[in-house]
Amino acid sequence: MKLENLTFKGGVNVPHHKDLTEGLPIERAKEPDVVYIPLHQHVGAPCEPLVKVGDTVKVGQKIGQSDAFVSAPVHSSVSGIVKDITFMFIPTGQKVKCVIIESDGKNELDESVKPKGSLEDLSPKEIIEIIREAGITGMGGAGFPTHVKLSPPSDKKIDTILVNGAECEPYLTTDHRLMVEYPEKIVFGLKAIMKAVGVERGIIGVEKNKPDAILALREASKDEKNIQIATLKVKYPQGDEKRLINAILGRIVPSGGLPMDVGVIVVNAATTKAVADAILEGKPLYERVTTITGHGIKQPKNLLVKIGTPLKDLIEQCGGFTEDSPGKIISGGPMMGIAQHSLDVPIIKGTGGILILTKKEARPEQVQPCIKCGKCVEVCPVNLLPLYISSYSLKKNFDKAEEYNALDCVECGSCSYICPAKRPLAESIRLAKREIIAKKKSK
Repeated sequence: MKLENLTFKGGVNVPHHKDLTEGLPIERAKEPDVVYIPLHQHVGAPCEPLVKVGDTVKVGQKIGQSDAFVSAPVHSSVSGIVKDITFMFIPTGQKVKCVIIESDGKNELDESVKPKGSLEDLSPKEIIEIIREAGITGMGGAGFPTHVKLSPPSDKKIDTILVNGAECEPYLTTDHRLMVEYPEKIVFGLKAIMKAVGVERGIIGVEKNKPDAILALREASKDEKNIQIATLKVKYPQGDEKRLINAILGRIVPSGGLPMDVGVIVVNAATTKAVADAILEGKPLYERVTTITGHGIKQPKNLLVKIGTPLKDLIEQCGGFTEDSPGKIISGGPMMGIAQHSLDVPIIKGTGGILILTKKEARPEQVQPCIKCGKCVEVCPVNLLPLYISSYSLKKNFDKAEEYNALDCVECGSCSYICPAKRPLAESIRLAKREIIAKKKSK
């Protein structure tokens, strides 16, 4: 069965602005003098440092670990000396413990960084352990530890692995370039994940505005009978995992449910390549590709960046700001990204892009009263009533917001984008979700 031109109900068509970087090959970022490596870059328990001030470390050396199952170890991205261990802000807005390392410029690899053997000889358990030890997490933004995702409960029967190559967020081209330049590794990573979970079917979903990536992946997978490339209509938020499942497989994840409830595991394209790197090279997740883009930066680039590199280093490498900038600096894209208050925050495992908007682009529009046009309801991919959830949130009636299924919101921002009154729909719904979750945890 051909999987072509697929999509989901709802969503919006947004300007892509991917032309700034989609044709630019990945470059290695300049070696940072100092890195600030957070010990909590993932969903779950934070790591505790395995090093102390004054220690000498190597590239790929494990410097943070937790005994909790839902966690992911952290590795050094440079060789050098640990100068401090202190709390710092990271792109998510959290303040977490960070290991500050001064690079010696030698990039000496730790002895543990070596190939892990052939895929044929590795057992499913060994593959998952390699992924766990490499500290691999979801690299599309969520940061969920991959070894946990690949260890579903025994009563959840998984039949399909989906690789998310949609990359529907405007401006960002990280996954696009990885699929074009490393298609064989993405196919290898998918095969490894399929073996780890015991699944016979793998599908890579790519939006049709990436024809070069589709072509490269089809060529790389031409001899793989159990792997298909699905082409998707260009629509936001096609990259949301539940929308991807619905578009490709026609399955609907129930309210409050997870993809494994309908027999699916979804893995980001960059994460899939990281799995391949961990097996083929023994490489932990200590660097990632990040798109530095926007009309507020002089030379947009796709950079291979060491985790812990401060934003200011990357801004400098891209030629600095344009004349009318910066109006706003966002970690991620314009729809779901988080505005940054400082250039000193470090790149983390989930940083797929840094967007620099001009002052004109970032100028806020005047908020008007809701006119009950219903456009937010039409575009909501989760079939929610954003105007009502937002209204209750703004009135601090979070119990009522919960009754309207606020927790099912995927925070895609489609409602805010389409709203003619420029209401803060997504922002207020996000606030409601946090208040509802906090209340549940306090009980």
